[in-house]
Amino acid sequence: MLNILSILVGLVTLVLGLVAFVPLLGWLNWLVLPIGIVGLALGALSSRRGGRNLNAVLIVVFGLRLMLGGGIV
Repeated sequence: MLNILSILVGLVTLVLGLVAFVPLLGWLNWLVLPIGIVGLALGALSSRRGGRNLNAVLIVVFGLRLMLGGGIV
């Protein structure tokens, strides 16, 4: 059950993160990363690895996007 919830949180993170790739909406990455961390925590509590891996990849991709945009130095 926690894995399904983690995957759903990951999908919400993915949709919001894709919107954050639009110019002038990069500030949305500051919202996307904590949501992805919550999904990662839910996935870590699960016995399966799918949700955890999805959220880990999303955190890395959107964190890299935030660093390239100058949000994290």
